[in-house]
Amino acid sequence: MTASPTLYEDRLYVPLSSTEERAAGYSNTYPCCTFRGSVVALDAATGKQIWKTYVIPEAPKPVGKTSHGITIYAPSGGAVWDSPTVDAKNHALYIGTGDSYNHPVASTTDAVMAMDMNTGKVLWSVQDTQNDAWLSGCGPQATSENCPKDMGPDFDFGAPPILHTLPDGHRILVAAQKSGMLWAHDPDKQGAVVWSVQLVDKLALGMMTFGGAADNDTGYFGLRTGGIAAVDLNTGKKKWFTPIEQNPQSQVRNGETGATTVIPGAVFSGGWDGMLRAFATDDGHLLWQFNMLQDFKTVNGVAAKGGAMGAPGPVIAGGMVFAGSGYVFGGGTPGNVLLAFSPEP
Repeated sequence: MTASPTLYEDRLYVPLSSTEERAAGYSNTYPCCTFRGSVVALDAATGKQIWKTYVIPEAPKPVGKTSHGITIYAPSGGAVWDSPTVDAKNHALYIGTGDSYNHPVASTTDAVMAMDMNTGKVLWSVQDTQNDAWLSGCGPQATSENCPKDMGPDFDFGAPPILHTLPDGHRILVAAQKSGMLWAHDPDKQGAVVWSVQLVDKLALGMMTFGGAADNDTGYFGLRTGGIAAVDLNTGKKKWFTPIEQNPQSQVRNGETGATTVIPGAVFSGGWDGMLRAFATDDGHLLWQFNMLQDFKTVNGVAAKGGAMGAPGPVIAGGMVFAGSGYVFGGGTPGNVLLAFSPEP
C-alpha cells in the first residue's frame, strides 16, 4: 500500500499497489505477472471486508513460458498508487490506475475509474494512455524475458483525482499523470474528457507523481523538473510556472514530486532538495522558504535530521503547518523529523 486509505462514514476504502512491477523486470526466474490493482472496502469498526474490486476484472492465467521454463501470466498491473476520492453526490469513489505489466494491456490501466461505494461495481473507466506495458529495470540493456516487447512510457496515475465544482455548477475530476499531462474528466458524464493540458515541454516520466491541490478556480501541481505550475480549472490553461532555485546544501537536482497543499493566498510544497516553500497563489512568487537540511533539537529527545519531501505534502490545521521531513522518492536526503510551523507574531 503506497497511499493512505480513505475513511468515509462507516467504511475504510483501501487502495492496493505492488512491488511486482520491480521484481519481475530484474529477474528471469520470476513468473510474471499475477498482480492486479484493487480497492477494498472495510467496515471501519470491525475491519470486515465488504467488497473488493479489481482494476482488471479478468483473473491472470498462464499464456506461455520463458526459455527458462518459467510460466508467463496475463493480464496484470493497474496498481492503485493513490487514495480514493469520495463523491458523496454520486455515492462513488474515484481512482487513478497504473500501467500494465505485460501484454495484452487492459483498457482499465493508466485510467481514471469510478466505483460504486456500496457495492464496488465499476461505474465507468476512461483510459488516458493506451498500450502502456512497463516493468522497472527493462530497457535496451535488460536481460529479463519478462520485459514487454513493446515497452510503454510508464505513465501511471499516482495522484488522487481532485473533485472540483466550477463556478457555473459543473463538476470536473482533475487527474495529474506522470506524463506531465493534466486531465479534467466529467464525473457526471461517464468520465468524458473536458480538457487536458501538457505542463512540460514534452511528455516525460514522473512529472506529476503524488498529488496537487485546488482552490476556487486554480489547481497547483509540483513537477519533477523542479517547479510549481498553476492551472485555470475552468479552461485548463496554464496561469503561471515558478521554477525552483536549487538549495546550495543539497547534492541532488530539484524535484517537486510530493503533494502540494493550498490555503487562501499560499500554496506549499516540499522538495527533493530539503526545502519547504510557500508561493503566492496569484502569481507564484516565493513568499518564504525553510531549509530542512539540518539537525534539530526535538521535543522527545531523539536525535533528528531534516531531509527531502518526496511524497506526502505539508499538512495544515489549526493555523499550523506540519511537514514530515526525510522521505526520499527519486532523490534527496533521508531524514526523521516532524516539523511544526506557526505564523510569526
